[in-house]
Amino acid sequence: MYHVFLQYFKDNPYYEVVAFTQNQIPGIEKRSFPQKLAGRLYKKNIPFYPESQFTHLIKKLKVDKVVFAYSDVSHEYVMHKASMCLAAGADFYLLGPSSTMIKNNIPIIAVCAVRTGSGKSQTSRKIGIILRDMGYKVAAIRHPMPYGDLLKEEVQRFANYEDLKKADVTIEEREEYEPWINLGIPIYAGVDYKKIIKRAEKEAEVVVWDGGNNDLAFYKPNLLIVVVDPLRAGHELRYHPGEANFLMADVFVVNKLDTAPKEGIKTVLENIKQYNPKAKVIMAKSKIIVDKSEMIKNKQVLVVEDGPTLTHGEMEYGAGTVAAKRYKAKNIVDAEKYAVGSIKDVYKKYPRLKKLLPAMGYNHKQIKDLENTINKARCDLVIDGSPFNLSKLLRINKPIINVDYELDEVSHLDLRKLLKNFKIKKKT
Repeated sequence: MYHVFLQYFKDNPYYEVVAFTQNQIPGIEKRSFPQKLAGRLYKKNIPFYPESQFTHLIKKLKVDKVVFAYSDVSHEYVMHKASMCLAAGADFYLLGPSSTMIKNNIPIIAVCAVRTGSGKSQTSRKIGIILRDMGYKVAAIRHPMPYGDLLKEEVQRFANYEDLKKADVTIEEREEYEPWINLGIPIYAGVDYKKIIKRAEKEAEVVVWDGGNNDLAFYKPNLLIVVVDPLRAGHELRYHPGEANFLMADVFVVNKLDTAPKEGIKTVLENIKQYNPKAKVIMAKSKIIVDKSEMIKNKQVLVVEDGPTLTHGEMEYGAGTVAAKRYKAKNIVDAEKYAVGSIKDVYKKYPRLKKLLPAMGYNHKQIKDLENTINKARCDLVIDGSPFNLSKLLRINKPIINVDYELDEVSHLDLRKLLKNFKIKKKT
């Protein structure tokens, strides 16, 4: 949303943006977009409102045009919003790559997906490792996750744990930044992606765009790698803007071959052949790595999974559940029974979550609610299947083991062979 505003509407005299609406992140609608970031045409901050008010706002603020600027929603959902907008008297817009992608002076390898939870981050990190091992100076740039002071978060760089502490990042941010720090590869994020790429260019020869949800890349990529998920076969043609990524991809990574049904794999490959036959295809497993797996057998376990993957990503399970079943846990306890505060609200919003606990932590209160929910649960063991090591941030009153995952290519073409032919000019 911020990116669309900054690339298309900032300093554009033909438009006045009168409001932003917000949906997925709790409490964020109480904030506003700072005038200092909005540019010379704005004399005050731009207010945020809950999305539920948007048809009322069209009439109240005399809105002519509404721009839809978030991701990982079905085509049907988008068109319902469009119909509501038209009925309220405004035009409905979607802005594409020509309006939102930033041209760059440094090679960009973009990793995007058709749905959140497909395996972008493990793919991005493997690309970073390969490029680093090839002798290139690498930086990652992450899809924005600024939930705090937007002025302070205009340009962010994370290279060590002290950087995370200074920025007071959320669980969602830690999940994405920590693994890059562990690799020794700096990762950038923030609000203004023109300024971010200028900073990254000073230290890197190549940038890996680590996408969020199923969003379009913010930079015009030299190579677009799109991860597809046969566990949700068919979603590559039914979700916005993931289908656009699917149609633009130079390379597909068909992930999760070790857990996806054969019919799902077949469907995805048939859709690739029909709709984007020129793209290269890499077949891969999402290999789980379990710390102290022997502790799981015959235990009552609470499984914590990646939050966005379970919520708006609509996955029924993640790496933690795979580990619980593979290593013969006695039972997965019902996390909803122990939910407190804002975590209770998550189950109300996403009733299909069932037993699993999404690692939600968009603010300090929600992080505390997550900690209290885990500590209240009656179980022998906590299986942490989130990308971030929860025990580093939360005080957990029971044993906890971590589950990680990495990309394991199984086809003749793999990422190393692909990148061997990717031309990058080395800095002298």
